Amino acid sequence: MVEYEVGEGRATITLSDPSRRNPLSVETMEELLSATRRAIDDPVVRVLVYTGAGDQAFSAGGDLSGSFVDDPVGLHKGRGVFADLFRLIIRGGKPTVARVNGHALAGGFGLAVVCDVTICVDDAKLGAPEIGVGLWPMMISALLARVMPRKSALELMLTGRVIDAEEAQRLGAVSRVVPRADLDRVVDEVVEALQSKSAAILMIGRDAFYGTADLDFDAALDRLQTGLTAVAMSEDAAEGITAFQEKRDPHWKRNPVQDSLLWGKL
Repeated sequence: MVEYEVGEGRATITLSDPSRRNPLSVETMEELLSATRRAIDDPVVRVLVYTGAGDQAFSAGGDLSGSFVDDPVGLHKGRGVFADLFRLIIRGGKPTVARVNGHALAGGFGLAVVCDVTICVDDAKLGAPEIGVGLWPMMISALLARVMPRKSALELMLTGRVIDAEEAQRLGAVSRVVPRADLDRVVDEVVEALQSKSAAILMIGRDAFYGTADLDFDAALDRLQTGLTAVAMSEDAAEGITAFQEKRDPHWKRNPVQDSLLWGKL
């Protein structure tokens, strides 16, 4: 079950099954995908925040209560929803924040890691323990290998070792670790900081950051040079520089579509 709420430019997408530690069934992943599309398509939404209900778990990962053999083809297709969700979060053009309010394991670990900013309570446990039940964290491997040292990621997947939030931060899977009492305040501060920036430049910058992840050095530099030109030619860049010179706050465009189209043409 997924809850969706919009307020003050923020879409909050909540995994809402706390009694079972917010598991990720195929139906829940479909709801996550639908909620994410809804937020990306809503011009009022500037930032997406993902979290879990309760204070025990962000998400304990895949729902193991169903059968893995009754409909293997259907389950295989259903798991593609998780891949589509990861793609949409990365390519959707809007900043994403994971409010990790508790344990984030298996697919829940992947959902926390795929967000741009991952803020985690200091008593959370994170990891990919699937090997312990005869499974392998296939879908989230693509994420872990990109944000963590490859050997560290592989060791976690091979052993199923669960780590604390501090180690997750050292390995690059978590952006910030905070006391539970400070979680909402820090999330609010990050969301407000993102909302204060140009939506167009955030979109162009995120696309450049993720788009160069798998390019070789020269190809990455070429694409980033094009991205810099797109940023420099945008209306928000002109406004930002003018505001700096005039010692005032900038007035960003509310709709980044024009500048994002420019980025797509270059």
